[in-house]
Amino acid sequence: MLISMCALLILAVPVAVSVALAAIAGITFFTPMSLLLVAQQAYASLDKFPLAAVPFFILAGNLMGEGGISTRLVEFAKSVVGGIQGGLPCTCILTCMIFAAVSGSSVATTFAIGAILIPAMVKHGYPVSFAASLQATAAELGVIIPPSIPMILYGVAAEVSIGELFVAGFGPGLLIGCALMLFVWLWCRFKGYGKQDAEGRLPFLIATRNAALALMMPVIILGGIYGGIFTPTEASIVAVFYALVVSCFVYREIDRPALYRIMRRSVISSAMIMLIIAMAGLFSFLLTRAGIPAQIGAWIIANFHSGWTFLLAVNAFLFIIGMFIETSASIIVLAPILAPVAVSFGIDPVHFGIVMVVNLALGMITPPFGVNLFAACSVANISLDQISKSLLHFVLVIMACLMAITYVPAISLALRDLLY
Repeated sequence: MLISMCALLILAVPVAVSVALAAIAGITFFTPMSLLLVAQQAYASLDKFPLAAVPFFILAGNLMGEGGISTRLVEFAKSVVGGIQGGLPCTCILTCMIFAAVSGSSVATTFAIGAILIPAMVKHGYPVSFAASLQATAAELGVIIPPSIPMILYGVAAEVSIGELFVAGFGPGLLIGCALMLFVWLWCRFKGYGKQDAEGRLPFLIATRNAALALMMPVIILGGIYGGIFTPTEASIVAVFYALVVSCFVYREIDRPALYRIMRRSVISSAMIMLIIAMAGLFSFLLTRAGIPAQIGAWIIANFHSGWTFLLAVNAFLFIIGMFIETSASIIVLAPILAPVAVSFGIDPVHFGIVMVVNLALGMITPPFGVNLFAACSVANISLDQISKSLLHFVLVIMACLMAITYVPAISLALRDLLY
């Protein structure tokens, strides 16, 4: 299955089709099951209530993008960090951090912010591959900074407080965001990019006033979740409603034809992402049925006998798993297996959950199933192979942050311990 999938990807067959054909080959030649399993597992992969948030967050992102909300968020972020060399890439990262506190979806963040900042970075002379890979990487903050659907799934699977996981996600999210900003600042100074990024930058107070309603979105969304008013999935609908009201009746930048275009684009984007998730779910079902994740997990448990070596092995294991199995499926399968072992080594289950989420978030920006990559390539209108070289630098930055998060528990737990 893996060989056939890689061969199809090399032949430039679309990812969802490559995964589906590889899975069909596995069913046909190595199992006695009927091909009806394809439809059953594709449906089962999508028949999850938290996934209902994906199309709504994509719609909210498109409404924010065309309705002036994302533009005002970008202008606010640019007023904060845009004055330095490399200000546009730093603006991209900071905007994604703010947007992550609204959407909880890395894919929605990629579409909403990438549609503005990828063309802006290309216009200022940045390579399109760099702009797309930065956007894909910064958007993964959407599943690290709460609200976060993978954290909800881990909390349910490992019987850990979702509220504690949400609080613990702020420290790692801030660490990764600041590390990315430091890297792009040094990269721009070394390469000589971004010397004119401050052009058109608004004063801080004016940008803050203009973005006041946009900046209220994280307050409403997080306040509603922490206050128990609505669930993170329901928060996606609140985000759509708020974005619709502000864009149509306050900023008045969306008319009826524009609303139709936004709806159509959101449906197409949602269908593309959902098709990949459905086929990845089928593929991961076959791998799970073969016992591969459980066998590897059992091997790790049998061969590592201290907390730090266990965490190192788990990180290596999850990095590989995240490349091939969809994040939600990985958490649901592996969290009940690995979390009790982590506790037996004296590792806090909340800390271990953050390690799992951050590690599997890497899977969103690593081929072949990196959904953020597909979204960024779609926005930038480039192929996956064009983005790979620039992407390597960002993957290394995230991996360095992951090591710090893994072996310095206070990054995740200091705020949790203060509040709980």
